[in-house]
Amino acid sequence: MSSDSFSSTIHERAALGFDRAAGEYERGRPGYPAAAIDLLASELALGPGTTVVDLAAGTGKLTRALIPTGARVIAVEPVAGMREQLVGAVPAAEVLAGTAEAIPLADGNADAVLVAQAFHWFNTPVAAREIHRVLRPGGGLGVIWNVWDDTVDWVGRMQQLIGAYRGDTPQRATSGWREQLIATALFTPLSDRTLPNVVSGSLEDVLLARTASISFIATLPEAERGKLLDDVRALVIAEHPEGWAQDGLTMPYVTHVTWCHATR
Repeated sequence: MSSDSFSSTIHERAALGFDRAAGEYERGRPGYPAAAIDLLASELALGPGTTVVDLAAGTGKLTRALIPTGARVIAVEPVAGMREQLVGAVPAAEVLAGTAEAIPLADGNADAVLVAQAFHWFNTPVAAREIHRVLRPGGGLGVIWNVWDDTVDWVGRMQQLIGAYRGDTPQRATSGWREQLIATALFTPLSDRTLPNVVSGSLEDVLLARTASISFIATLPEAERGKLLDDVRALVIAEHPEGWAQDGLTMPYVTHVTWCHATR
């Protein structure tokens, strides 16, 4: 099934941008710190004999980190280009086409559902009901985000440069997903933890591919997209920020982890 099959239910920029930039997403998006995965595995009781769904799994950045828990891992992703990358990167996972609003699993089939970098794209009340439906009674929901640490001066200025192209694209900070999830009363109160996540690598991979993978950047006309990437490159090189080295870039992130359980 192609991403076109879900065009009426997923945001146009998500459908087009992530299909177009799936390769950059796989190359540039960071993984998650081991401490975050350990936290979710502990709080949601992931392990052998359990089934965990990675919802809106993208290219499997979270999926691959769940395989070592020993759980059965089912990755659900609506965008065809992302699924293609996922299948190649995480062959041990079961990969299904589907959306958060129509999860292709039976009632009570999952012990946990995890969502990475994606809740702001969902119709939260509808997705919450679907997540609750596929969870067993008391099953866990975990939400995880890697976010650029904009308390670092040059990172904050870079985000302003990129954010000028956002338009009305949904974003984590303003989507209201937390409040809407709480309002459904389908889950216990949310617990939260924030962890550091410093990523190192080449400028091309760690920053430019990461920037190119943003949905609203991927959908720009090629000349405009190229100019933005050039501007980002110039900003970083001109500033010589702390952490810049000849062999690569140290990119500061923070990882936000939220978890709760389905009400019975």
